[in-house]
Amino acid sequence: MFASIQDLVTQFSSWVWGIPLLILLIGGGLYLFIYSGLIPFRYIGHAVAILRGKYDKADSPGDLSHYEALSSAIAATVGMGNISGVAIAIATGGPGAIFWMWVSAFVGMATKFFTCSLSIMYRGTDENGNVKGGPMYVITEGLGKKWKPLALFFSAAGLIGTLPAFQANQLTQTIIDVFQVHETNHFTAKLLLGITTAIIVSMVIFGGIKRIGNVAGKLVPVMVVVYLLTVLTILLLRLEQVPAIFSLIFEDAFTGKSVLGGALGALIITGVKRAAFSNEAGLGTAPMMHGTAKTKEPIREGLVAMLGPAIDTLLVCSLTALAILASGVWKGFEGNGISMTLAAFDAVLPHNIGSVILTICVLIFAFSTLFTYSFYGLSCLSFLTNTKIGKNYNYIYIFTIAVASIIKLDFVINLIDSAYALMAIPTVISTLILAPKVKKEATKYFQKLKTNSF
Repeated sequence: MFASIQDLVTQFSSWVWGIPLLILLIGGGLYLFIYSGLIPFRYIGHAVAILRGKYDKADSPGDLSHYEALSSAIAATVGMGNISGVAIAIATGGPGAIFWMWVSAFVGMATKFFTCSLSIMYRGTDENGNVKGGPMYVITEGLGKKWKPLALFFSAAGLIGTLPAFQANQLTQTIIDVFQVHETNHFTAKLLLGITTAIIVSMVIFGGIKRIGNVAGKLVPVMVVVYLLTVLTILLLRLEQVPAIFSLIFEDAFTGKSVLGGALGALIITGVKRAAFSNEAGLGTAPMMHGTAKTKEPIREGLVAMLGPAIDTLLVCSLTALAILASGVWKGFEGNGISMTLAAFDAVLPHNIGSVILTICVLIFAFSTLFTYSFYGLSCLSFLTNTKIGKNYNYIYIFTIAVASIIKLDFVINLIDSAYALMAIPTVISTLILAPKVKKEATKYFQKLKTNSF
């Protein structure tokens, strides 16, 4: 029976990630990129100033500072998708998939600017009067109550898309690979690791959004710096190969010869899927976190959110890809995901130092993502029901961590990919309809910025 469910999920994932969704995500993002007039991209310096707290005000509505909101959103995005997801992209689509991840990231920056500006413009409240954000509130508050079925559709898909299955699965796989657990003990070891992970995660997520934001704010800078230094070391040791790797990425991006035998359409879909998995632009998760930011200026939060795909995909994912390609292990490697990344690190760094450092990074990456994703699912269930019932999502979430640790990676990927695709539909449609509202607000904001009227 489980095999039949796996086949059904695999078929649905392949169907839903077809040309129409690709046009919606990339075409919609490209439209927003052009429609914005590139104005937000010209204010990246201002976005950094906002992030540093220059414009923070204690009396602003919301729960998190700009920094904590971005840190929490990045904690959800800079995670296993950057380590394991990149390896999956290379294994299934070849080096050319990385180019299409880059394309997705650039248009994703524009998408994030619009979606997260809207998450502040059209915030809602729960029955206790607490400020809430996300596509479901953007739809109901911005488009009106008649659009509520679309908001319910997003929230229902979000219950599955924000489950911690991928992170839990790859975290346990990392430890199994590093400590070379005998195959006969895999099931027991994974189950015990899954239960242990669930207990640790529960200590943070039951503390609410403020504790999640506080923990994420401390973990994110550390994990990014350690990981980037390690990857840069690998690239320095294989520096002579870097130019050839870039040539390979660009050449393979338009041929797909390395893995897909020239299937360019499948290559583009692979890159877009893995970019969406990594930076979440257009999926609607980040607006839920950014919607809790303490600010009265929607454009400010949009500018801060825009930095997410740049940090996540253009920086972290790119360096992971270069390290894997420089190691050479991707050619004919049996398996994918975290196992490939571990092999790549150990192939370049001596005395298994790569495995040790990567394991530490994976632990931090995975846990930071596990902490923040719970808030997304809780928000979706709270919208569908109420806050009291919504809090029960955390119990489902913790249970899923243990179960996901012992099931197959392919099933996990297809399940989450399918849910992400469904989440993207209402998010992008509502964003495209309400884009003129954001542009009007942006014109007013940047005018005030020029005249120093804040």
